[in-house]
Amino acid sequence: MNTVEIKTRYSLLAEDTCCLSCGGAVDKSGARKGEVCIDLGSGRGTDVIRLAETVGEKGFAYGIDVTDKMIAKAEKTAAKMNIKNVKFIQSDLETIPLKDEIADLIISNCTLNHVGQKQKVWNEIFRLLKNGGRFVISDIYSSDIVPEEYATDPEAVAECWAGSIPKADYLKIIKKAGFNELKILEESAPYPKGKIEVSSFTITATKDEFSCV
Repeated sequence: MNTVEIKTRYSLLAEDTCCLSCGGAVDKSGARKGEVCIDLGSGRGTDVIRLAETVGEKGFAYGIDVTDKMIAKAEKTAAKMNIKNVKFIQSDLETIPLKDEIADLIISNCTLNHVGQKQKVWNEIFRLLKNGGRFVISDIYSSDIVPEEYATDPEAVAECWAGSIPKADYLKIIKKAGFNELKILEESAPYPKGKIEVSSFTITATKDEFSCV
């Protein structure tokens, strides 16, 4: 799915009540006071605001989302709640306009499967994390290659599995980005979608001095 298609889908979903989360990464992230956090695919900004409140005034939280409607809703909510240590940025996830090694923590909920250039996204995650920084990502993987007929199907997109890839391919991309010692925090049993099965999982790893690209 290209950027234009993603913007179109999620501009519509900004006005919908659909839940876009698949794993509650923020609940497993262990955000701490003073940390700098990034939420990829931040949507309406709920998790970003929670992170901002958790890290406190000496910390900061960024929300990255591709659609202007999602960004507008998130900014409005943050302003209403008087949350100051937060910034929402409209950007694709392959080229995020933030400096290298800025983040202690990166989270994402059921977003990365939508992105076509997944290796570029994971390279960005590696670039943005400080040494010792960590990611906690919840996402969907498929049992097999998703048939082309579902790639742009509105229902499959809304259910967050149209862009999923097999687990082995997913983990290979993460390791190629430079992460070692990947840990699966939670994983669902496979469930049927279309002509395949998919599973959700929450994964984490730390960028350390021995990590390499």
